[in-house]
Amino acid sequence: MFPVLIRIGPVTIHTYGFLIAAAFLLGLWLALRQADREKLSREKISDIGFYALFAGIIGSRIFFIGTEWRHFSEHPLDMLKIWEGGLVFYGGVIFAIPVAIWYARRNGLLLWQTVDIWAPSIALGHAIGRLGCFCAGCCYGLPTDLPWGVTFSNPETLAVRGVPLHPTQLYESAAELLNFAFLVTLRRRKTFHGQLFWVYVLNYAVIRTVIELFRGDLDRGFILPGISLSQGISAAMFATAIAFLLKLKRNRV
Repeated sequence: MFPVLIRIGPVTIHTYGFLIAAAFLLGLWLALRQADREKLSREKISDIGFYALFAGIIGSRIFFIGTEWRHFSEHPLDMLKIWEGGLVFYGGVIFAIPVAIWYARRNGLLLWQTVDIWAPSIALGHAIGRLGCFCAGCCYGLPTDLPWGVTFSNPETLAVRGVPLHPTQLYESAAELLNFAFLVTLRRRKTFHGQLFWVYVLNYAVIRTVIELFRGDLDRGFILPGISLSQGISAAMFATAIAFLLKLKRNRV
């Protein structure tokens, strides 16, 4: 829709990159506020966020390159153009979680308490990040004749142009805002560490499974006919979240 936010001479600021940066900074601010309430080190909470973000960007970009290998094999330098759009969320999660575990153990943090601090920030950041996807045109939807269908026309967009599409990016952004609100409310009533994080994962698995039904970039791969790779990962994440919630509730970690 609006891939470029500002272009002045040779300087170009892409809307996607700007919103991703804004999402992280807002999420960091919220996490640090919660760290203060729980009397945890702001420096360590900040550091684990930066490490996980770096790992997540690498993982999400690798997954995106894998789904668009035909293009990147012909234009290898485009692999580095993250600011233009093209990150796969689940790839980021798969890379970020081990890094978060490593950092928490290395620095004496309680893992589940730490990820609970970050859980609402992840949901809010994800909501803002999907607005970046909308501006860049990635993660676009199927053609639709519904009145809220969006037609992309900018020549730099990553979406199919000239056809009304489901605004799947906005669907997911709205769902993640609700997820954020739910987690903030749940935080006042949580009974064990890890509850917020795994509820976030559980909710997102459901959100992503539904959103996939309206996605138009169907060349990302399928694990079975009619079941996308992301839906398969969502099913695995849903089951994992249920297992951890039951285990942590039982053990009161």
